[in-house]
Amino acid sequence: MGIKIETATKSGIKANRKIGTGSSIIGPLIAVLIITLLVALSSDRFLTTANLKNVILQVSIVSLITIGSTIVIIAGGIDLSSGSSIALLTMILATFSRGLGLNLPASILVTIVFGGVLGSWNGFLTAYCRIPAFITTVASMTIFRGLAFLFNNGSPIFNISEKLTNLFYGSVIGIPLVVLYIIFFYGIGHLVMKYTEFGRKIYAVGGNPDAARYSGINVKRIVMMSFIVAGIMSAMASILMAARLNSGSPNYGVGLELSAIAAAVIGGASLDGGRGNILSSLLGALTITIVQNGLNLNAVPTSIQSIITGFIILLAVFIDMWKDDLVELLRNGMKKGKA
Repeated sequence: MGIKIETATKSGIKANRKIGTGSSIIGPLIAVLIITLLVALSSDRFLTTANLKNVILQVSIVSLITIGSTIVIIAGGIDLSSGSSIALLTMILATFSRGLGLNLPASILVTIVFGGVLGSWNGFLTAYCRIPAFITTVASMTIFRGLAFLFNNGSPIFNISEKLTNLFYGSVIGIPLVVLYIIFFYGIGHLVMKYTEFGRKIYAVGGNPDAARYSGINVKRIVMMSFIVAGIMSAMASILMAARLNSGSPNYGVGLELSAIAAAVIGGASLDGGRGNILSSLLGALTITIVQNGLNLNAVPTSIQSIITGFIILLAVFIDMWKDDLVELLRNGMKKGKA
C-alpha cells in the first residue's frame, strides 16, 4: 500500500512519487518468536503465569512511548527526550496530586497537557527553528531531566494515591487494564496512520519533505504535530510509570527513549523516514521487553545488560540502514546459485 504524491517541481514539471505507508509485520513477528523461544529455553521460569504477567506490565510503558517514537521516526525525525520527559511528568503528576492537593483526574489531565507542551517544544525547535531533531531532543533530554530535579529538591514524591496504583494493577473482567490501554492506543494509532489524511501526510513528509511541500502539505506543521503526539504518549507512559510505583521521581525513565527507538526500528520503521508500521512497533517493544526479562531471569549483571541492549540497538539500526543492500546481495546470491 502506498500514497502517490503528485509534486510540482520548481521548474513546473510534475512527477509522481510513491511513499510507502507501512512495513511488513512478518519480520518483527519472526524476531519476537525467535527471542521468545531462546528466552524460554534459557529459563524455565519464563513461561510461568506470574512472569508472563510481569512481561505484560513491563511492555505497557515501553509500548506507549514507542507509538510516539514511531510516528516521529516516520515523519523523518527522532526523539531522544522521552525518557527524561517521563521523569519530569511523573514529578508534575505527583506535585499536583499530592503536593498541591489537586484531585487525581485533574492531575492526570494536567500531566497530559504538559506532555503536549514538551512535545510542542521539541517540534517548534525542529520544524520552525530548523534545528536537527537529534540536537533538539538531546538538548531537551538534559533540560527535562534537570527540570525534574527542581521539584521537591530533587527527591522522589511517594504515595501519590492508591487510586493511581489501581490504574496500573487493576483489571476488568479478568483482563489487566494495561492490556486494554495497549489495545486502545495502538488501535487508534493504527487507524490514524493508515486511514486518515494526517497519517498519510506524516508518511509523505518523512518519505520526501520537498515533494510533500510542493504538493501543498504544511511540512513544518506536520513535523511539529508528530512531536506533540510523542509528548502526549510520553505523558501516558509517565502516568503508568507513576501508577506502577505510586510515586514520581527525577530518576525514572532512564534509557526508555533508546528502548522505544529500538522497538520502532525492530518493528520496521526506517530512520530515513517515510516507512513504518504502528502495529509492528508493538512487536518491537515486545521483543525488547522479552530480552530484558530474559536477562533478569538469568541474573545477568546490569552492566552486561546495558552492553547487550546497546548491541541490540546497534544491530537494529545496522539492519535498517543496510537491509536494501542485504536483500539485493541475497537475491544475487540466489540467482548465481540457480545458474
